[in-house]
Amino acid sequence: MCPTAIGPAPDPSRQAAVNLTTKMTDSKVLVECQLGGKTLTLETGQVARQAHGSVIATMGETKVFAAVCTAGGRDDLDFFPLTVDYRESTQAAGKIPGGFFKREGRPTTKEILTMRLIDRSIRPLFPDGFKQEVQVMSKVLSYDGEHPSDVLAMIASFAAIHISKVPFHGAMGAVRIGHMDGELVAIPHAEEIRDNSILDLVVSGHKDGICMVEASADELPEDKMIDALELANTTIQQICDCVDEFRQKAGQEKMEFTAPEPDLELKAKVEVYRDRITEALYTEGKHNRGAAVSAVKKEALEAILQGTAEADLPAATKATKEALYQLQGDCERQTILNGRRVDGRKHDEIREITIEPNFLPRNHGSVLFTRGETQAIVTTTLGNRDDEAIIDGIESEYRKSFYLHYNFPAYSVGEVKRIMGPGRREIGHGMLAERSLTSVLPAKEKFPYTIRVVSDITESNGSSSMASVCGGCLSMMLAGVPLSQPVAGIAMGLVQEGDRTAILSDILGSEDHTGDMDFKVAGSGLGITALQMDIKITGVSRKLLEDAMNQAREGRIHILKKMLAAVPRPSSDVSEWAPRMESFEIPGDRIGFLIGPGGKNIKELQANYEVRINVEDKGETGLVTISGINRELMNTCVGHVKAMCETPKIGARYTGTVRGIKDFGAFIEILPGVEGLCHISELAEGFVDNVADVVSVGDELEVVIINVDDRGKIKLSHRQTLEPAEQEA
Repeated sequence: MCPTAIGPAPDPSRQAAVNLTTKMTDSKVLVECQLGGKTLTLETGQVARQAHGSVIATMGETKVFAAVCTAGGRDDLDFFPLTVDYRESTQAAGKIPGGFFKREGRPTTKEILTMRLIDRSIRPLFPDGFKQEVQVMSKVLSYDGEHPSDVLAMIASFAAIHISKVPFHGAMGAVRIGHMDGELVAIPHAEEIRDNSILDLVVSGHKDGICMVEASADELPEDKMIDALELANTTIQQICDCVDEFRQKAGQEKMEFTAPEPDLELKAKVEVYRDRITEALYTEGKHNRGAAVSAVKKEALEAILQGTAEADLPAATKATKEALYQLQGDCERQTILNGRRVDGRKHDEIREITIEPNFLPRNHGSVLFTRGETQAIVTTTLGNRDDEAIIDGIESEYRKSFYLHYNFPAYSVGEVKRIMGPGRREIGHGMLAERSLTSVLPAKEKFPYTIRVVSDITESNGSSSMASVCGGCLSMMLAGVPLSQPVAGIAMGLVQEGDRTAILSDILGSEDHTGDMDFKVAGSGLGITALQMDIKITGVSRKLLEDAMNQAREGRIHILKKMLAAVPRPSSDVSEWAPRMESFEIPGDRIGFLIGPGGKNIKELQANYEVRINVEDKGETGLVTISGINRELMNTCVGHVKAMCETPKIGARYTGTVRGIKDFGAFIEILPGVEGLCHISELAEGFVDNVADVVSVGDELEVVIINVDDRGKIKLSHRQTLEPAEQEA
């Protein structure tokens, strides 16, 4: 690793030294290391011994198993067939799955996101040209609620590959970084991340530097994010030492693999077409550009293959197409390094942005967001508490009142594909956009709605997830969601060769593919709310990251200005098509009364006022949320519920209804379901011989509370509400 690369020597003031301990039995090898006061244990040789590599990683009482296997390769494949799987069985946390079947089904969102973390980390680190099928599977065996299983699954997977016979780059590690009480903390407890941290950063890397980053943050400044990346790399180096020690004790001999030798003769033949491909790359428009490049490549293919024997034609065709594909990528890299991108933009220039607010009339909030050849229709729908997503897994069940869904149909890139449910990429992009916007949402007490944002990508040429961030922010503002800050997202790229470096803002799809690093940054004018980074080169210096972050911030501010020009502020009120909603607290001891036996009271209120009522027990208080389409009926219901749950106090005045008459006085309902006794002596000034002479059942009467005894019985007085003139009369 170069001296200036992210990952300086460990700082003893922030990190405890790593102590390695190796234990071996006849069948099991175990290595322990200390990381920031926690013990990481890697073991193999006892479970899944027929796999090509298997590891159990343990921290606390969280145990995660990982296994890797490889099968024979296929010459006809032009991609690396890597499969990554991660599962969380609920029995690991002592729970039974919810649902009818009581069995785990399709992967959850968290499982898919963890699969992506592992896949993105390891896929670039297999040898070039290695095409054997590889399967990496991991599963949570035990979960203690404190030590996150996703990072342990990453470490277990990396270690399983490292000790296996599969050729690989070398030892890898992963770590989660939090930011609590002004300090960066490596490997924080799960509760600390959920409750106290303004940063949730997951980083993977090897001894040469970091290679994958995924983060959400509460508007964290750029320099703090870079400090967190440095701490992550320092910790990863310590984990790599542990994994290397593990391989020394339990590693298998790596299978022989020799990368295919480059065909220099073929390379020279395709090199003839460099200038023409470069010229074609400057064609305006994604599809026109693709057609122009394809025309040159087709001509080159026919010329190069001319005279090839029939038996050799399939292999020669495949090799020539691959060589032309590599040449196209190199041509684009060179144009970038020479200062001109294929669409004519400067390195830091943002594509043209157009925004059409309220694009769909009946949605609660909608926008058509277009940036260059990337376009998204993004909508916001407001719902009540019944619309919250219930998340069930190995962690404690919880509810989400904000979620964002991302859809990427084939027509957005002019293709025809099989129509299926959302894939891993769609889940990942949707979660990135969701994390980008979560930190600026209003408090539930201020805005009690459930919020669903849907981004439908209608055109794509790079950065569709960041278009979803921008469109999601705008659609929520148009729906009347009082965001604390507007948020924009931008996709950045990097091309580096020797001492030449180009940092690109708002990258195209081809620049993402041919570049050395792509990272997506979302945030407000105050700081970063989400970061996703995939690094294909080693040794990224702090200065390079600082330059890239600063350029990303400038681009983000530019986009924010465009957004605020179209939608200056959140709407003052929600859409007329959205449910009206109001939340308020009631005394905890009134919750049962409001609900009624078997829910009788709430059911009647919902039927009478055409509303939905939710009650959340918070101990000393209860949070009541009432929603409905008819504002007048909803407001009446709110007043009725508040009256029902009001605690009568001495001196309070009410206009009540006489519900019953006795010889000694009248029973008057002052609140829904709350009655008090107005004694005959308190019905009027002077002597009253008969209660019926003063009031009748059904009469409305102004009264004041004069006493509430220990049993809650209320005494009322009408006499004390009378004006002096009435009393004299």
